This record gives sequence, structure tokens and C-alpha cells, in this order.
Amino acid sequence: MITIYHNPRCTKSREGLKTLENLGCKFEVREYLKQPLSEKELKNLLGKLNMSPMELVRTEEKIWKENYRERDLTDDELIRVMTENPKLIQRPIVEKDEKAVVGRPTKNIEDLLN
Repeated sequence: MITIYHNPRCTKSREGLKTLENLGCKFEVREYLKQPLSEKELKNLLGKLNMSPMELVRTEEKIWKENYRERDLTDDELIRVMTENPKLIQRPIVEKDEKAVVGRPTKNIEDLLN
């Protein structure tokens, strides 16, 4: 099954969704701001992405700059921060089986599915 972790207000996320539609894939949409990931789900997703928690953080978000930028957080603390503030998670993320990609550029999505 293919899942896109999507924020409909984000241009890049909408482009990722359109890419999946254009490829004719069957997929699930998870609006992760409405259905936040648990810490366990996020850890699992990070493993599929082959990324560290810090690599997944949107460091230009206001909440990051104001509350976390100057702090030295552990991976577990970063995961907790992202689950409490899902806006900080890079988007879109497309997951298929045991792999996942951040869908920027959209070619990442195409490469995952081909």
C-alpha cells in the first residue's frame, strides 16, 4: 500500500499528491496535521526514509526558530517535538512497503514507485 503524508495547504505536498494521481497509483492520504503520527509511527517512518530525526525537521518554521533552534535535542526529543508539532515534519512523505521518500522534488516519488 502507498501512503502520502499530506498537508493540503502546502504547494509541494499538493504537487506530490498530483504526481501520485498522474502515475495512476492507488494510495491513501493521511493529513498528518489532522491525524498526527505517534512517536512509534514516526520512528518507523524515519527508518523507512533512512533519515535522522533532524533531517526531517522543517527548521524554517516559526515554532522551530522560536522554541527549539538553540537547543541541543536528542533524537528521541526531536521525535517527541515533531509528534507534538507535526507542522515541523518535512512534506510530503510517500511511503510504500518498507521504503519512503520526502517528495521534493517529485522525482523522488517517481523513483520510489518505479
